[in-house]
Amino acid sequence: MDQFEQYLEDVADQDKIAKLKSIFDFVERNFPELERVFKWNTPMYTHHNTFILGISYAKAHISVAPENITMEKFKDEIEAAGYSQTKGLFRIKWADEIDFSLIERIIQFNIEDKEACDTFWRK
Repeated sequence: MDQFEQYLEDVADQDKIAKLKSIFDFVERNFPELERVFKWNTPMYTHHNTFILGISYAKAHISVAPENITMEKFKDEIEAAGYSQTKGLFRIKWADEIDFSLIERIIQFNIEDKEACDTFWRK
């Protein structure tokens, strides 16, 4: 069992597990070049050892963390999707629909923007 699966074992609600898995499956199906990593107790995806996206759960929501620069670029789209946000992440409430096209655009931006990045986080 990998760390993502172990992480999901802590989620008591099967509907919440299914929702998290749907995001993991979407990312892996659409971006097979991304690597699963588990750092700071958070499932993450990287590309050439640089951070692309983190996905974690909380009692009331799923947190999607793409880095501050990306949050700034997509803040209006995140707001339009109805998600609350901070400087570094946005929250998908358990009852919310997942805007997979938004997640796809965020990932694509990070892959392209960090193409020459040789560090885990942007400098």
